[in-house]
Amino acid sequence: MKLQNFMRQHPLFSFFFMAYAFSWIILIPYILSQWNILPNTNVFMIFFGLTAFVGPALSAYIMGRITEGKGGWLNMKKRFRRFKVGWIWYVFILFGIPLVMTLGISILPGAIASFQGVPSGFYAKYIIYFTIIFFGGGPLGEEIGWRGFALPRMQAQYGALRATLLLGVLWTFWHLPHFLTTAQRGGPDSSLSILYINLPIFLLLVMSVAVIMTWVFNHTKGSLFIAILVHTSINTFSLILPLFSAPIVTSTDLPVAIGLGIMAIVILIFTRGKLGYQTDRKQTGSKCSL
Repeated sequence: MKLQNFMRQHPLFSFFFMAYAFSWIILIPYILSQWNILPNTNVFMIFFGLTAFVGPALSAYIMGRITEGKGGWLNMKKRFRRFKVGWIWYVFILFGIPLVMTLGISILPGAIASFQGVPSGFYAKYIIYFTIIFFGGGPLGEEIGWRGFALPRMQAQYGALRATLLLGVLWTFWHLPHFLTTAQRGGPDSSLSILYINLPIFLLLVMSVAVIMTWVFNHTKGSLFIAILVHTSINTFSLILPLFSAPIVTSTDLPVAIGLGIMAIVILIFTRGKLGYQTDRKQTGSKCSL
């Protein structure tokens, strides 16, 4: 009972502690296989795939039940079914964001000259990748936690901008063990540049995405479905973008971070840092502490 009382009084701290702990623990077998301590087989990929669901999603479910009872999870499911947000948001997510990411890639020397056109079978591959990533590639499990549970409470407590920046940092460092694996170009053959070059670039990318997602989230009535869709759109296009300009584009992180970073700055300027958040809007978890 004392533990539950602590978790009720500190829902955000409890959520992030569990999200980190559960995800990092479940990832250990995959990391060990990547470093050849365990057999390096695809079997251990399942642990990598489970990190988002065992971490942010499970933590959100536990904290929702503790803080709001059955109503917490029912509210989450209701927000997942919030599809009617206006067609313009679907256009922005499915076409606008990929366009900005493409513009970011175009700054690379030789990227435009190496453009190979739309690859054969691209659209079919894109739909397949999009579907797989939506349901099993991280966005579904992660967003149940980040935007489903944490963001509404963080905005109510800190305001939109501070909440977004804090969530962006926590979201970035949740990925830290991934830098020990090939998921972030790590592994036994990697160097320290993974930390002092790749990690700052990844931080810039995630912070930019966090700003964009908060803005979209607030303008779509806290739709969890839309949050997952944004995350999926970015992940899918990042994966498939090098097909257009190989072999020039070997890593999309920096150019994509620049493209999305410019978009995030424009959003911050035009919303004056409010990101569409209305302080008088009824938000889940309006009375909570870290």
